[in-house]
Amino acid sequence: MSDSDRPRSPFAGMADFSTRPPVRVLSHDEIKQMLAAHRLYLETEWRQGHRANFALADLSGQDFSGLNLRGVKMDRAVLRGADFTGAHLQRANLIGAISQEARFDRADLSGARLSGGNLVSASLDNVCLAKADMEFALMAKALLRGACLHEADMSGAQLDSAVLTRVDLRKANLRGAPLQMGSREVCAPEHGAVHLHGWAARSWSGPRCVAPICAARICAWQSSTARTFPTPICTAPKGSRRLS
Repeated sequence: MSDSDRPRSPFAGMADFSTRPPVRVLSHDEIKQMLAAHRLYLETEWRQGHRANFALADLSGQDFSGLNLRGVKMDRAVLRGADFTGAHLQRANLIGAISQEARFDRADLSGARLSGGNLVSASLDNVCLAKADMEFALMAKALLRGACLHEADMSGAQLDSAVLTRVDLRKANLRGAPLQMGSREVCAPEHGAVHLHGWAARSWSGPRCVAPICAARICAWQSSTARTFPTPICTAPKGSRRLS
């Protein structure tokens, strides 16, 4: 795929820190009060309290593990090194957030919006990202072992050297996502299979997949770049059909 054919990120400007508005610095008490109001907002089904708005806030290193943060606003926040282990972040707004080295292990981010976010070296083991919007997210070296990415939109996402063992990519959109992965990162037989049912692989950018992906289940996969694979990458399971 030529550079001119690649999807262009509408979030490209977010990488230029000179154009980012200054982050908000919140005290520990302010964060605690906002979380309490958000908890009340959820518990009373929006009749009391209010949704927490941490947009553009510096929350580096904060501990949000196990909290119910459904629908929270953290767009363009600095979440570097923050801990969201086991947190409930369904439909949260993390657009453009800087989440480098943050921990989202076992968190529920279904339906969340992470487009244009920086998740480089973040830990997302066993995370649920079903139907999440992750267009153009930076996810190099991210750990996604056992993650659920069912119907996630990952078009244009950067996944170089990301660990994707045992991930569920059913109906995920990976258009324009350059998957340049080594054999230890993707579905080596001893690590379990990657599920690619209905995967839209129209934009596989690597010259070939160097991982032994014969363990992957690739059913009804779509590819307009099949010529990049010099040999068949697997035998389709009985009853599946190839769409090309």
